[in-house]
Amino acid sequence: MAALKEILTRRPVAATIRLTVPAGGAKPAPPVGPALGQYRLNLMAFCKDFNARTQKYKPETPMAVTITAFTDNTFEFTVKSPSVSWYLKKAAGIESGSSRPGHVTASTITLKHVYEIAKIKQSDPYCQYMPLESISKSIIGTANSMGIKVQKELD
Repeated sequence: MAALKEILTRRPVAATIRLTVPAGGAKPAPPVGPALGQYRLNLMAFCKDFNARTQKYKPETPMAVTITAFTDNTFEFTVKSPSVSWYLKKAAGIESGSSRPGHVTASTITLKHVYEIAKIKQSDPYCQYMPLESISKSIIGTANSMGIKVQKELD
């Protein structure tokens, strides 16, 4: 019976918008303004809420946000932590990955770095119930595809 009640109170969705916005830097200018404006959403309400939720991160950290716009001009949004590749580049101290991964090593990181990134990513809604080991394996795979070598300890 609860499922029927939930279906009846559901609001019709107008659109799902995905953006990458710097932490604490949402302004009603592009890219946020045009994306939300075409669905007649309140730009300032989104900017204030987003900046409040992301104030614990360093400024200019790219945050992935998924906005669900409803037909009654209201919205909900979820903020994900930055991408694994961004964390790997920061941990390795490089601007971009290798142009030839597998042949040329761009940099080296330790398993400790991988573990720390996995702990951060575990707070994401999609990784919430995944074991830390699985997230770490995924991060190691991403590092290998970027040309970043993962070692047990740095020499």
